[in-house]
Amino acid sequence: MFDYFKGFITDKRKSSKGTYLSIEVSGVGYLLEITDREFDTISVNEDKTQKIYSVLTHREDAMSLYGFVNKETRDIFQILLSVSGVGAKMALALLNEFDACDVISLVIDGNYKELTRAKGVGPKLAQKIILELKDKLMKTEFPKSASSAIPQTQAISDTQAVLLSLGYEEDEIENALSKVLPTIAENSNSEEVLRKALTTLSM
Repeated sequence: MFDYFKGFITDKRKSSKGTYLSIEVSGVGYLLEITDREFDTISVNEDKTQKIYSVLTHREDAMSLYGFVNKETRDIFQILLSVSGVGAKMALALLNEFDACDVISLVIDGNYKELTRAKGVGPKLAQKIILELKDKLMKTEFPKSASSAIPQTQAISDTQAVLLSLGYEEDEIENALSKVLPTIAENSNSEEVLRKALTTLSM
């Protein structure tokens, strides 16, 4: 329902219930729960507009808004929510421990032990996250274009599949990769390529 809010950050705070920011848009203040990781990157400034990507969740007893500085972090949060047994608090715990790129890389690599570093994530849940998400992130095949100058290494193919799964358009991905390729080595792994592509896409 809400893709993002663009307004003034009027407050941010931590409590026993979570970490929050308030953003004022056209005279209306919205309270969004955020990750501890992003808390320090957000500044309270009532003179400068800021953009916060959002997710609205709806349960029988409550509606909650969650905010993210970066679109890719928001998108990974939504993908994590698609795993049965992973609620908003668990998804936030994972994104408190790892950035979006790390979560993707751990899922692709099947590294469930590393995922258990997140608060409340045990081995069984970590394996379930990998089992359910790996196909979602990797199942989308990027169309091969005869005119494309992008070399098809495994790292490139993995990056294209993940970015498509995150909702980026084909031309956006091609453009980002064309900018990234001159800055990486030929033997760069998927995580390095993906991280640089996401950084380029978020600019």
